[in-house]
Amino acid sequence: MRRLNRLSDRFVRTAPLGKHHDGLGLLLQVTQSRGGDFNRSWLLRYSAGAGKSHYHGLGRFPDISLSAAREKAASARALLSDGLDPIAAKRAQRQALRQQQGRATSFRECADAYMRTHWAAWTPRHAEQWRVTLGTYVMPILGPMQVDAVDTAAVMQCLEPIWHRIPKSASRLRNRIELVLDWAEAREYRQGPNPARWRHLSKLLPRPAKLRAAKHVPAMPYADLPAFMVMLRGRETTAAFALEFLILTAARTGEVLGARWSEINLLDHVWLVPAERMKARKAHRVPLSPTAIDLLGRIPRDGDYVFPGGRRPMLNSHTMKMMLSRMASGASVHGFRATFRSWAAERTNYPAEVAETALAHVAGNMVERAYQRSDMFERRRRLMADWAAFCETPASGADIVPLLRA
Repeated sequence: MRRLNRLSDRFVRTAPLGKHHDGLGLLLQVTQSRGGDFNRSWLLRYSAGAGKSHYHGLGRFPDISLSAAREKAASARALLSDGLDPIAAKRAQRQALRQQQGRATSFRECADAYMRTHWAAWTPRHAEQWRVTLGTYVMPILGPMQVDAVDTAAVMQCLEPIWHRIPKSASRLRNRIELVLDWAEAREYRQGPNPARWRHLSKLLPRPAKLRAAKHVPAMPYADLPAFMVMLRGRETTAAFALEFLILTAARTGEVLGARWSEINLLDHVWLVPAERMKARKAHRVPLSPTAIDLLGRIPRDGDYVFPGGRRPMLNSHTMKMMLSRMASGASVHGFRATFRSWAAERTNYPAEVAETALAHVAGNMVERAYQRSDMFERRRRLMADWAAFCETPASGADIVPLLRA
């Protein structure tokens, strides 16, 4: 006859490493952490299926006392006698609890939690797009809904009003709803198919790419740029300084507006843009031409930011857009990057990868990027010097081709 209740409270507190049997499958397992601390936990060993042994965790000591462990083991054995697996029963109980939480958790709470989780990996602009688009188009409808109650009709109510009007933005919004619902499913707040998945919605909505031809950002022809630069340099404003710096560096708007004096090495003519402000989340070295250095020398230092915004720490992008609009250039701020790229392709013989790296584009596939670890800085320095020289070409001779460099 097997002996029951072999363990005592005193032994449980002082038991050495190993597994210690109490009887009827109840075990005290004692392990040691790397720090030297002893961990004591309760296990129930039982057989199921083809005689295969399973271990069912009953909790840790002293949270679960010896008497409580015996009660939990007895309850688990009662499930076994009814033909139920205690591990599967525990999993089902946990899932039911999660579903109950899902019924008490709104879509807004899940979206907020998802954004908090991923915020550190996003650029400020991407994070703002998430906040604004969900707040404008989704939260009035899905925000107060229980996340497990979000269905196809609710998702369509968010997307249909904007799907034909702004298809590209609507497609991104659909993906954001899908990601939040996937997160809620992973947390077991909801079950079933994701109603925002494109495989499902493609039966109800036309493909965004077929709704409207891609509309490219308006860009200035590079032949018109020297004359424009003359007009721009006649404006001694922070917005004009910022736009000229953006053109000379071929950088993105957010990278320029967030530029700090501490990022710029005037001695080595280098601007180091930190990873958190880059689209690819990788720090980027920008070679500064002599023209760009002269421009920085004309800018008054007023705080940490190179381009302060008066009452704000840094200049607002809208200010630059408004100035460009008043100059009736027909171009957009971001479009000057396309102007630079067209000039590099048509008026120079620099390799395409040098120009793409100057734009901080992620070029090539994963294998190519693994082997191409250089940022081609010295070649880019020559490229940006040639670009600055072209920008300073006299307006009357805008079609003069500068000396090409390899």
